[in-house]
Amino acid sequence: MTSERPYYQPVGNEERVFKAAYAQQLPVLLKGPTGCGKTRFVEAMAHDLGRPLITVACHDDLTTADLVGRYLLRGGDTEWVDGPLTRAVRTGAICYLDEVVEARQDTTVVLHPLADHRRELPIERLGETLTAAPGFCLVVSYNPGYQSVLKDLKDSTRQRMVGIEFDYPSEEVEIGIVTAESGTSRQVAADLVRFAQAIRRLDVPGIREVSSTRVLIAAARLTEAGLPLPEAAQAAIVAPLTDDRAVGARLAELLALYLPD
Repeated sequence: MTSERPYYQPVGNEERVFKAAYAQQLPVLLKGPTGCGKTRFVEAMAHDLGRPLITVACHDDLTTADLVGRYLLRGGDTEWVDGPLTRAVRTGAICYLDEVVEARQDTTVVLHPLADHRRELPIERLGETLTAAPGFCLVVSYNPGYQSVLKDLKDSTRQRMVGIEFDYPSEEVEIGIVTAESGTSRQVAADLVRFAQAIRRLDVPGIREVSSTRVLIAAARLTEAGLPLPEAAQAAIVAPLTDDRAVGARLAELLALYLPD
């Protein structure tokens, strides 16, 4: 954990809700689109609360053993190695499971006794159950607009958690974020934000995600490296969004309109 607070600009009451949930030892569910600041928010909260942060990027192949731990061979001996969730439980850290619905449901079931009044983690292979150390907090996130019906949190998991909803910030706040994070001028940040807002208003098939605050920061940083603004926006914003030529052409029209050469 660094001594400097990670930059995070609140857009509502999310900080108050998180800190209240932490004080009452309640797990937290963060919902919102990709790149809107959920991870940075958790980093800022960990800093404010003085707790170490352990982050896990969830994926299809994530197993219970990946979270809890497993026996490994080391130097001819079999040794138990804690997984990230177990380390957080033992040390009283904040454990952040990013995009938790990407993990298999049989994996996330292990969270249930941690997420209710028990605050316990059963470790079957060791034959023991750990009680979470003071300071432990379970935080999970996902993007409800991106997930399919087959990839969603079980109701039994949702109802154990305090929910905080995120979205892209207002224009003024987002301009401030892009400026602060990239070091670019306010004018460049404003141009990028307005271009992103135009993309977010599009209603066309072929775009599963829209332009996040994260990609705007990347585009602004490219301009700081000397790339012209339209080229920076093409590389950091437009190109990653779609492989569909028709959609790409539509985005190119928007680019020429909002960020002309």
